[in-house]
Amino acid sequence: MNSTVYSRRFLVNCAVFTGCAIAGLHFTQAQAWVDYPNKAIRLVVPNSPGGFPDTVARVFAQKLSERLGQPVLVDNRPGANGVVAAQVLSSSPKDGYTFLVADGSIFSVNPAIYRNLGYDYKRDFTAVSLMARTPMYLAVNSKVSANTLKEFISLVKANPGILNYGSSGIGSTHHLGMEALKTNLGLTMTHVPFKGSGQSVPALIGGQVEVLFAAYPALAGFVKSGQAKVLATSALQRSSQTPNIPAISEVISGFDFAPIAGMFAAKGTPTAVVDRISSEIAKIAKLTDVIKTLELAGIESVASGPADHDKAVLAENEAMGKTIAIAGIKAE
Repeated sequence: MNSTVYSRRFLVNCAVFTGCAIAGLHFTQAQAWVDYPNKAIRLVVPNSPGGFPDTVARVFAQKLSERLGQPVLVDNRPGANGVVAAQVLSSSPKDGYTFLVADGSIFSVNPAIYRNLGYDYKRDFTAVSLMARTPMYLAVNSKVSANTLKEFISLVKANPGILNYGSSGIGSTHHLGMEALKTNLGLTMTHVPFKGSGQSVPALIGGQVEVLFAAYPALAGFVKSGQAKVLATSALQRSSQTPNIPAISEVISGFDFAPIAGMFAAKGTPTAVVDRISSEIAKIAKLTDVIKTLELAGIESVASGPADHDKAVLAENEAMGKTIAIAGIKAE
């Protein structure tokens, strides 16, 4: 046989064999995800039990378990503003059995306050689905003369540097939301940081600070007793839970500092798995009992696909980055 013909046949046979092998591999991988999930799924949360992301994770975990027929476990990994949890996910197998449920601060705030973060959103993570948002509310002590947002703005402008505002700590959404408000309106107030709303809200009621941002459930009792007044929400639109409270965006176009929580997978997790989980979350987010349960905690149920979730995270990253620069917060 002509050696040239033999060589051609050999190459053709190799190509056919390789093509069949690749096709078989793809079929095997596809078949594997048809049976997904076949063991417990873990949701890593960067907070202690009871916080915003933890509440969201637990509500959705129960429903995911019912729909998928496998246990869905919440694994709380607090520490370093979410750095510990993010590293747990990035170091876990990319097999669709470990996800991160977190608010956006671990991607928007942490890069600005930690020099050696050890992870990067675009490089290491894939957005799965937005799950919830929790509007913050601008509240003042009852002794403050302002009863509306416009009256408050006028009061601060007439008394620059006199009013103190509280926050849940330097770099918190509460802090950055107020800095954005100040910058957009040319206001001058003094920042008094606390360790969480558990300290800042009592300080508001006690008169140590005159104004702050906080979640509505933390304020509702004091509003009812006449010890505090709520003037506006930090969300882009009025909340369906409090339709009579105006949004700051009605005064400052595009203002949106409502924290969001969503699910993330490690980069490299099979697309079929990401799409499956995202689809389930979208269905769960629309369940009446889920909506009502989250509302009790001042949380709005939200569902989106991976692309919309990614867009929301990047938009928050940009907004927070600008505000952090304005606030002069430096990396440690």
